[in-house]
Amino acid sequence: MSDDAAEAAAAEEESAFSHPPVDPDATAAYGDHPDQVIDFYAPQGPHGPEALPGDGTVPLVVVLHGGAWRAPYDRRHITPFAGFLARRGFAVANVEYRRGGDGPTVAGRWPDTFDDVAAALDALPALVRAHLPQADPRRMVVTGHSAGGHLALWVAARHLLPADAPWFTARPAPFRGVVALAPVADFAVAEKLDVCSDAVRQLLGGEGHFAERQPYADPALLLPTGIATTLVQGRADIDVPQIVAESYADAAAKAGEVVGLTLLEDVGHFPLIDPVADACAVVAEEIAQLAW
Repeated sequence: MSDDAAEAAAAEEESAFSHPPVDPDATAAYGDHPDQVIDFYAPQGPHGPEALPGDGTVPLVVVLHGGAWRAPYDRRHITPFAGFLARRGFAVANVEYRRGGDGPTVAGRWPDTFDDVAAALDALPALVRAHLPQADPRRMVVTGHSAGGHLALWVAARHLLPADAPWFTARPAPFRGVVALAPVADFAVAEKLDVCSDAVRQLLGGEGHFAERQPYADPALLLPTGIATTLVQGRADIDVPQIVAESYADAAAKAGEVVGLTLLEDVGHFPLIDPVADACAVVAEEIAQLAW
């Protein structure tokens, strides 16, 4: 990695994290743990409460934040992105989930991280009816960034999990689509590249569990989903390199499914969730194409 690339990536990260958190309109719990909560953002802008179309509801965008599944990175860092989507006229649900529990450098908890994301999506329709009546859960798009992109792809593939998986569902999720942003989408490739400093192996419980648990967690092994899916990826991303997304798209094609792959020139990892970046507007358009 060149010094110029490192400097550009650092500047992008600084910009994405420079925005003040955006407080939600409501928060609801989907479990007893403090991290088992969802923040709700009511739609604003041209499709806001004063001009809701049709039946008075708008599509619901479910946001799954990234941060390598590690404890220090909670949902607060992606609230500016959630607010940005709300200003674009979407109803937004920003999901929190349990992350690394054995210190700030450990990625994820097995099986808690997966338990939470599955439980949150299962609970979401009822919570939306109670706390975000402007949202139509029948028009739901799931998006996630980085590690959250992995979780977005995974939660859309629960019907393809091994039958003994506790998260298995008999039917596909009723999603309009998935928009995964720089996702950790192929565990074999990510592990070889040491993406996010061994985060994938840690998520699955360490060295001795990778092969055993990979079929339950790796989106590249859970195809075809039958759900419209788009990946948005910066070509200059040094955190989750382009090849990870490309490998997932290739696996989908081999499984008989077409997955969209939008590659953005001169864009790294963080502009995809930075409200002031052009890349973030591209993300919103990709979501809109599936949602409206």
